[in-house]
Amino acid sequence: MAIRRGADARPVPPFAPVQEIDRGPRMGTGYGEKRAERHPLFTAVLPDSDGVLRAGWRTEPTPSDRDWAFLKTLRRGQICTGTVTEIADFGVTFVDLGGFTPMINIPELSWRHVDHPSDVVTVGETVSAEILDVDLVSERVTLSLKALQEDPMPQFLQQVGQTVTGLVTRLVPFGAFVRIENREGGLTVRIVGVDPPRRRITLSHLQARASGES
Repeated sequence: MAIRRGADARPVPPFAPVQEIDRGPRMGTGYGEKRAERHPLFTAVLPDSDGVLRAGWRTEPTPSDRDWAFLKTLRRGQICTGTVTEIADFGVTFVDLGGFTPMINIPELSWRHVDHPSDVVTVGETVSAEILDVDLVSERVTLSLKALQEDPMPQFLQQVGQTVTGLVTRLVPFGAFVRIENREGGLTVRIVGVDPPRRRITLSHLQARASGES
């Protein structure tokens, strides 16, 4: 684990005795001469078998140090652009932001239902996303594509009672799930109810047929 001195220090719970800290090189040795001390990075090493934490100074930043410096420039609500580098089977998309790779959880890919991230993005694609959270402790950033998209629910509220068409995406014993797309060849349904808090839209194919639309 690497930390910096001063206000930018990261928490390091173990204890390091003074004799176990290498102070590193300093420049200037004459009496009365102003000594110019270098300010390298402080490296903490996990305790040995004797339970003592040994630490020393480093003069070259590591990739973790560069990630830490980059993280401090990010803010919640900030819009960023990156390239999709990996799509995980468990529903997470990783985006490269100039060397640092935050993630997008599957619920944050789109307002519509998504079975797999590959339904929305592809590896190598450039995407813009909003930063939802920056966790400096775990060095993790969470992004959202959905935050930059218009929420369709208010529009559906205004369409209650109207007839639309959609694509049947799944059949279940109690009915069917339909993706409203208003395209030719889809199933004709009537919007009979919209529940914004639960994000549910109730449709009826029978009512659409009864009105002479099918």
